[in-house]
Amino acid sequence: MIYIISRTDNIGDVILTLPMAGILKQKYPDCYIYFLGQKYTQTVVACSKYVDAFLDWTEIKKLPFKEQLQFFKRLSADEIIHVYPVKEIAKLSKAAKIPIRTATQNRLYHWLYCNKLIKLSRRNSILHEAQLNVKLLSDIQPTDINLDSISSFYGLQVAQPLGKDLQKYIIPHKVNLILHPKSKGSAREWGLENYANLIASLPKEKYNILLTGTEEEGLLYREILVFPYPYVHDLSGKLSLQELICLINAVDALVACSTGPLHISAALNKLTIGIYPPIRPMHPGRWAPLGKNTHVLALDKKCNICRKTLDCQCIRSITPQQVINILSHS
Repeated sequence: MIYIISRTDNIGDVILTLPMAGILKQKYPDCYIYFLGQKYTQTVVACSKYVDAFLDWTEIKKLPFKEQLQFFKRLSADEIIHVYPVKEIAKLSKAAKIPIRTATQNRLYHWLYCNKLIKLSRRNSILHEAQLNVKLLSDIQPTDINLDSISSFYGLQVAQPLGKDLQKYIIPHKVNLILHPKSKGSAREWGLENYANLIASLPKEKYNILLTGTEEEGLLYREILVFPYPYVHDLSGKLSLQELICLINAVDALVACSTGPLHISAALNKLTIGIYPPIRPMHPGRWAPLGKNTHVLALDKKCNICRKTLDCQCIRSITPQQVINILSHS
């Protein structure tokens, strides 16, 4: 069997989709799995031992439809699973005559282009995103699979060693801790003041702190998180995605809100602390990191006050001491 798993959105979403490949490989060890995604997620997907090849939708969609069709036909896929709905991909998969085209019932165009429709609503579900993804394999895997089991199917492996220019930032006798303060606006954030208080509260003789993010994010946080703390290593804007993955693999722990690096850390079984708002569907019940050593902090309340603003008071009310308590007892 040849499968295409189609998920063309963000890194965190892609990571929570990777267990589907592991489940398919467990059921059919000789199957071949393509992962269709955006180019910038290729580095993450390539780390999964369960994915055989990556298909770059960023480049494929630039081709004339006739060439797209020829490309898809050459794959000789037996089934495509539309995890993230994209009308153009659904139409293309039917035109390419892929025998089984799996999707949810919730898009009208799925009824036109897909022939295996799964009753599944993400909007109001109480299930985790990874569990919802697995439901698209309902004929292969029991739909009541628990989260601990799902996390065992990531298959993430980091074969590339940490480069010498980054090894100097790792201090063996300390707890090497990554703080990833920003999220490119994709999630509610804990706030730079909280990160600053956390840095100030962690003993320098025990913790080696590294800050990661884009160059643009670094410009936003350096004045608060770097300049007052000269012992903190600011790596914002200095890392490729591959280097970031290698760095996460080399450290002991990571603290972030609901971002791709948080899910990478969890999948690599690092001590991972996620800070979340209690707002559905952004809450940890839907998007918590999955791994053997993950922890989430969120208020136990229902809150819609901050739904229309990125400045969420609920998430900001989580204290640095709560993070320190987890770090100290793990």
